[in-house]
Amino acid sequence: MSLFIGIDLGTSGCRGIAIDDQDLVLGMAVRSLPAPVSKQPGQHEQDPHLWWDVVCQVLIELTRQVNPGEVAALAVDGTSSTLLLANSNGEPLTPGLMYNDTRSRDEITLLKRIAPPDSPVLSAASSLAKLLHLRRMQPHPESLALHQADWIVGRLSGEYPLSDENNVLKLGYDPLNRRWPEWLGALDIPAACLPRVLPCGTPVGSLNSEAAAATGLPSGIPLIAGTTDSNAAFIASGSRQIGDAVTSLGSTLVLKVLTDRPINDARYGIYSHRLGDLWLAGGASNSGGAVLRQHFSDNQMREMTRSLRPMQRTGLDYYPLPAAGERFPVNDPEKVPRLTPRPDDPVVFFQAMLEGIAEIEHQGYRLLHELGAPYPTRVLSMGGGARNPGWGEMRQQRLQVPVEVAQHQEAAYGAALLARQGAGTPV
Repeated sequence: MSLFIGIDLGTSGCRGIAIDDQDLVLGMAVRSLPAPVSKQPGQHEQDPHLWWDVVCQVLIELTRQVNPGEVAALAVDGTSSTLLLANSNGEPLTPGLMYNDTRSRDEITLLKRIAPPDSPVLSAASSLAKLLHLRRMQPHPESLALHQADWIVGRLSGEYPLSDENNVLKLGYDPLNRRWPEWLGALDIPAACLPRVLPCGTPVGSLNSEAAAATGLPSGIPLIAGTTDSNAAFIASGSRQIGDAVTSLGSTLVLKVLTDRPINDARYGIYSHRLGDLWLAGGASNSGGAVLRQHFSDNQMREMTRSLRPMQRTGLDYYPLPAAGERFPVNDPEKVPRLTPRPDDPVVFFQAMLEGIAEIEHQGYRLLHELGAPYPTRVLSMGGGARNPGWGEMRQQRLQVPVEVAQHQEAAYGAALLARQGAGTPV
C-alpha cells in the first residue's frame, strides 16, 4: 500500500494528514505555533525555525500512526504571502513576515509605476512588496526570497530556492505564460533571488538524509510542489469541474470558482491561481463570521439556529460588516455596515444578518460571472458557518444552485491529494 502525506503550515499551527491510494485518511497530527510577534501596528512576524520544529513534530507523530516505509510522496502548503529572506544554505536572514504584515506600504508607490494595473502584487501585504522591503532593510547580495512552504520544502530537500505556481503569484510570477515577467527587471532584483517555479502537484525533489533523521521518514521520498493554504482547502473539497465553487464561511466570506481562464480585477481584489490547465478565481468580502460574533456568542448562534425560518424571509436589507470598508463584491473603503432597523427578536436579527451575507455571496458570484467566470453549478461550503443547515438553505435559495457541505475541509488533505497526484496517481 502507498501512502501520501500532506502538510498544512499556517499562522497558528501545523497539521499533517496521511492518506492511502483510495483517499482514506489513515493518520493525522496537529501541533500549535505561538502567535506571531507584533512589535508595531501592521507588523506580524514569526521565527521560521518554529515552523521547522512543528513540521518535524507532526511528521514524527504521523510515523507512529502509519508505516513510514509506505510513504510514497509528500507535499506542503503554506500561508499565502508569508515571506522571508535566506542565504544560499537556507539559513534565515530575516524573520518570516506573515500574510497580514503591511509594513511594506512605502514599496507600493514604486510597484504602481511598474507592475500591471491588475497585478496581485499591488498590496502592502503582497510577497513582492515584502521582498522589496526586506531587501532594503537587509541588503544581503545573495539573499533568496522564500515563502513559508518554499522554506520548508528547502529544509526537507536541501534545495533552494524552489516554489510552486500558486505561492509565487503575489511575488509577480506570470502563471499564464509560466515565467517571471520582464517588468520585474526594473526593480533591481537579482534573478538568483527568485525561486525556480514548478506547477503544483509536480515533483520538486526528494527528502534528504538530514531531514529524514529529523522526521523519522526514509530518505529519498519524493517531494511534490504544493500550493497556498486556501487553495489546498479548495482541492480538499473535491471540486474538479469548471463551475465548481467553494464558499469559505469563516471570519470573512471567501468565494472561489473553477474556470477555464484567468479572471483578474485589482479593483475588487480578484485574481486567479493556476491549477493544471484550469484556474481558480476568487475574491473575499469583509463580511462573515467576524461581524456575527460582534453581536452573538457561538452558543447563542447554535441555539438560535434551531429557530431559523429559511422559507420566511425577514425582508430586512442588511449589509453586515464588522467595520466601515468593503473590497468585494463592492469596492468601497468607506462603505458603512447596514444593520438597521434592528428587530426586538434576536432570532429575527440573526436571520436577517445571515440573509445579508447570503446576498453578498450571491453578488460575489454574479460579479465573477460578469467578469468572465462561469456561474457556479454547485457550491461546496467550508468553515464554521458551513455547519448551519438553515443558513445553507437560505444560501441555496439565493444562489439557485445546490449548496453542500464539503466532505473534506482540511488544507492538509488537499496537500495530500497533490502528493498523490505528483506520485503518478490521478486525483
